[in-house]
Amino acid sequence: MEVRKRLVVYIQGFDPRGLKEYYNFFHREFGRACTLNGLTGEVGSPRESAKRFTAEWDISTEGDGWKVDSRFMFLRWDDIIQDDLARAVWWKIVQLYRTIGVAILNGAFRRMLRASWRFTLFAVLPLAVITAWIFFGTFFGILCMNLVTLMGAPELAAKIVGSVTGLGGFASILWLTEPMTGLMQRCDAAATADQIANHKRKDIEQRVDTLMRTVVDAVHTTKADEVVIAAHGLGAALAIDLVGRALIRDPHLGEEGPRVALLTLGANLPVVGFDPEAGWFRNRLRQVATAPHIDWVDIQSRDDALNFCPFDPVAAHDIVLEVDERKNPKVVAISLRDLWKGGSGLRRWRLIEAHFQYLRANERLGPVYDFYLICCGPLDLKSRFAKPQ
Repeated sequence: MEVRKRLVVYIQGFDPRGLKEYYNFFHREFGRACTLNGLTGEVGSPRESAKRFTAEWDISTEGDGWKVDSRFMFLRWDDIIQDDLARAVWWKIVQLYRTIGVAILNGAFRRMLRASWRFTLFAVLPLAVITAWIFFGTFFGILCMNLVTLMGAPELAAKIVGSVTGLGGFASILWLTEPMTGLMQRCDAAATADQIANHKRKDIEQRVDTLMRTVVDAVHTTKADEVVIAAHGLGAALAIDLVGRALIRDPHLGEEGPRVALLTLGANLPVVGFDPEAGWFRNRLRQVATAPHIDWVDIQSRDDALNFCPFDPVAAHDIVLEVDERKNPKVVAISLRDLWKGGSGLRRWRLIEAHFQYLRANERLGPVYDFYLICCGPLDLKSRFAKPQ
């Protein structure tokens, strides 16, 4: 299907960046994509709706014999993420130990390890580093306590000095290394995913419900040929929930009007779906997997350690469907190295950078995956991946 008008709805992952940062990011990468593909394009100014928790901007793109007008709608929950990041440091650390401990006991950890050892290693690494810092603080405190004791100080005074210096040593090394490790944000991401899985985040559920109504209304009123609901990282779990709720509100969504497609990028659905208490989420997956008028494309890559690849989002969650019953998703495994210039293979070890490549402009012509052609090009999502040639 040739697309002349498109609505793109985007849900961010656990990323505290807000409208200004995402708009500037999109504007810069869109310009690079146009330069690479020999296109001309223009990005309009953003318009924010605080009541609906959305922002949107228009894009006009022209190529050889085609022109597409797109509207990019940014569904916001960055304010919730920023509140999560403001939680007390001790709470983050305690919750990390609790979250991983519970995951080991209930079997979710074992399932994630089988599905992707690299992602599981990345998830456990903050725990290992924080434990090492605790041992460092303990050693430093004991050392100071012994030194004070050798100086003839009372035992109580030595213990107080040891406790204070030990805690100070732990806090100092944690603070000094945080810019490099990002440990606290990763603690928050793990805690938030666990809370989502266990229905403990009423604020996020209310936000998803508000955004769902906005999206359904937009689908009904838009003059676009195609609506693409795109989500990245943990945002993919929220997108699955949103689309499932939308199908309850309107079971015929996508049957009439614009074609509706779901695009999940570098998703880490098991952090929610493998929790035994997340039966509600697995029901959402079943809804979307069997939706006859929703096209779901799941993009994953072995070069991205923060997603699961190769991974079947339906079968891996023990959802059994008949062959003629299952409609989604179409799983597409890509190589991020194909998107980069030659000699960039080591970039996949810069884990955060590799994870965000799905949202960046390609550096080479040819790959079927190109986020900005998906958003602004003349080919619909289903056709692009059904017939890459």
